[in-house]
Amino acid sequence: MIRLLGIDPGLRFMGWGLIDVEGNRLQHVASGVIATDGAESVPLRLCELHGALQKLIRDYQPAEAAVEETYVNRNGASTLKLGYARGVALLTPAYEGLPVAEYGAMMVKKSVVGTGSATKEQVTMMVKRLLPGAIIHKADASDALAVAICHAHHRETARQVSSGRRMA
Repeated sequence: MIRLLGIDPGLRFMGWGLIDVEGNRLQHVASGVIATDGAESVPLRLCELHGALQKLIRDYQPAEAAVEETYVNRNGASTLKLGYARGVALLTPAYEGLPVAEYGAMMVKKSVVGTGSATKEQVTMMVKRLLPGAIIHKADASDALAVAICHAHHRETARQVSSGRRMA
């Protein structure tokens, strides 16, 4: 069994989700959102994100992490701030010694729902179906769990290919 941490980066709301994986079985461990105060300075908010992620990693002891890649939007300042949060999401698990994978939003949606154009509602519905008993309060947590599920699928495929097993 291996524990995976999925992260949906955001400066205001950073989603996180932990799953245990054994073979093709997935189990929800915990999920939530790290919220920062928009009135605080960006450096303080980044420190808050880092500290909260570090605590999650130390408390839950995941073996690997996966982070959703961000897209560029029309507002350059917003994209830059999201990039800062993504930097924290990449740095913190790596600093804690975890391998970190990155997946684009379309890849995550395709892995979880079957189509890269899935809506947030469809992603949440499939996350709940794949992780029975998971109670999801915010879309950011659902997205983070979807990243973890995507990583579980892709790491298993990579493991089978590297071990020489044939994929059906």
